[in-house]
Amino acid sequence: MSDPVTRLDERFSDPGAQATSWTTAREALENAQLFWITTVRPDGRPHVTPLVAVWLDGALHFCTGPGEQKARNLAGNPQVVLTTGCNRWDEGLDVMVEGTAQRVTDRATLERLATAWAAKWDGQWQYQVTETGFSHNGADDVHVFSVRPAKALAFGKGDFTHTTHGFPA
Repeated sequence: MSDPVTRLDERFSDPGAQATSWTTAREALENAQLFWITTVRPDGRPHVTPLVAVWLDGALHFCTGPGEQKARNLAGNPQVVLTTGCNRWDEGLDVMVEGTAQRVTDRATLERLATAWAAKWDGQWQYQVTETGFSHNGADDVHVFSVRPAKALAFGKGDFTHTTHGFPA
């Protein structure tokens, strides 16, 4: 993954503010315990739900059961936004990743992702790799998706900044 083109949007930033570096935004993605995913229903309405995700190989990865609303939405429209941050207005960093969710079925990648999930949460998320994804707590068909950023937005709070990280196609 090449480094993104980073730009501070001065319209929404404090005077003299500096852009949030991609390194800082990426670290927030790597360390976040919870994300909110936004998908689009077939009728165009948004659907938002919390989930856990891991950053690996320049992408965010998440899981869902095939019958869940987000999986049904992704079947018709793979465009998503994954959001993480904090619920304070005066401190912290919120980061949003826009991109296309792609199903992961490569066994070697799934093995690495299962290891990453277990490591990130000290063994609390244990996935077994199957031919089509993961198995978890009796669910035999857990779909795994990867989202490479097309664009990432970083919103610094306290010292307010609005940074866009654009990724060349």
